[in-house]
Amino acid sequence: MKAMVLNQYGEQAAFEQTEMTAPSAQPGQVIVRVAATSINTVDTMIRQMGKDLPLSPELPAVLGMDFAGTIEAVGEGVSGFSPGDEVYGCAGGLADLQGTLAEYMPADAQLIAHKPKSLTMREAAALPLVGITAFEGLQRAGVKAGQKVLVHGGTGGVGHVAVQLAKRFGATVYSTASGEQAFDIIKGYGATPIDYKTETVNDYVQAHTSGAGFDVVFDSVGGANMTNSFEAAALNGHVSTTVAMVELDLMTAHFKGLSIHVVFMLIPMLHNHHREAHGDILAQLAQIVDQGGVKPLLDDQRFNLAEVGKAHDRLTSGQAIGKVVVEV
Repeated sequence: MKAMVLNQYGEQAAFEQTEMTAPSAQPGQVIVRVAATSINTVDTMIRQMGKDLPLSPELPAVLGMDFAGTIEAVGEGVSGFSPGDEVYGCAGGLADLQGTLAEYMPADAQLIAHKPKSLTMREAAALPLVGITAFEGLQRAGVKAGQKVLVHGGTGGVGHVAVQLAKRFGATVYSTASGEQAFDIIKGYGATPIDYKTETVNDYVQAHTSGAGFDVVFDSVGGANMTNSFEAAALNGHVSTTVAMVELDLMTAHFKGLSIHVVFMLIPMLHNHHREAHGDILAQLAQIVDQGGVKPLLDDQRFNLAEVGKAHDRLTSGQAIGKVVVEV
């Protein structure tokens, strides 16, 4: 089979096309013919940082986590899936798990679900990592109808799904962004955009919560922005973050009695820990998608397998609006 492989890590590491032996289905696995895969920030981090990240695979490496495709073969002990089924998931590209940048990949059947019927392969490939992350973050924060939810970065990969899911769960949703195109996208989701470049946290907390703060803050920006999340949250509120690799003063969080939820959705893949939870979330997400509750936002630029390096560059440029997808 054709695959795009990294033979070295680093800023200038190039993907090289090669022929590899196609995988065979081991117990508990399916073999998927990959139709499309999306690029996530963690993919670019692995490429650039290599073994400085403890989750990076050994070289030569086939990266890529998200996929949509068709099952070619089913291993022993797998139920609920058959050859010919269209599926999607986040199941490779780290540690000892082969990634998606190949014609075929093995996937733990616990990590996948049937693809949303209303989406193309290209659209479905954009959802798994960001969809699971958004779902888990909102679930752990206990989002429910009637709450006010703030999503930082509402047109980003995770953020645009979090905005839609929070709305689906019955919350009144607000989202920070910048620029008319981003504002229009957020309004299209039924949420209220907040211009983080012109409004202070105090300004928008006063304007939208009469100073009380938001019941839940979903921070897909993280880092230093977490201090803004603490400031924006209500007393005894919840902050979910996807980027907590930072040293912070927790004084504000302490005196507000905040609950902080750190979402690291790669744990099931890395540690073989409750992998079935990801399959369950993807199945629920597929239902929500097919009912019109979530639609993935895709960048306009299209890439094929041989152009995966350009796809990585597109994501790291910061110019992409929505998920960058590679069609295999």
